[in-house]
Amino acid sequence: MAKQNNNQDVEFIRALATLLNENDLTELEVKREYGEADRLNVRVSRAKQIIQTPAVQAPVAAPVVASVAAPAAAPADDGADPSAHPGAVPSPMVGTVYLAPEPDAAAFAKVGDSVAEGDTLLIIEAMKTMNQIPAPKSGTIKRILVADGDPVEFGAPLMIIE
Repeated sequence: MAKQNNNQDVEFIRALATLLNENDLTELEVKREYGEADRLNVRVSRAKQIIQTPAVQAPVAAPVVASVAAPAAAPADDGADPSAHPGAVPSPMVGTVYLAPEPDAAAFAKVGDSVAEGDTLLIIEAMKTMNQIPAPKSGTIKRILVADGDPVEFGAPLMIIE
């Protein structure tokens, strides 16, 4: 019977992948229970390529972003671009940053905190979906380059982990 379920499972996963593509989704997760000891948990996801285009209001928005990000940063470096830092965590999408799970809750991470690879650093809301952003590596948070509620672009540096 497991052989039959295996073939059905493969077809089911193919159908999920088709559904994912046809509806322009980034992720689907399904849990099926065939019996007491026979289950199927499937997560189908894909990275969505986001193309950056210059913003029409860039001259107006740039000073606001710079002034908001400055207080959240650690003491100023030598003026180096934070996105060039080897420990920079880039934004995987365009959206709004939230540093805590809820408005009155403690932040996921603070400067000086040690994080393990996979720990949630912050949330980016994109298209009304809350996306947890995991730490790409273990280390210590040296700088937080965004403030709660800031808009971010794809590839913009969020934090520096060393």
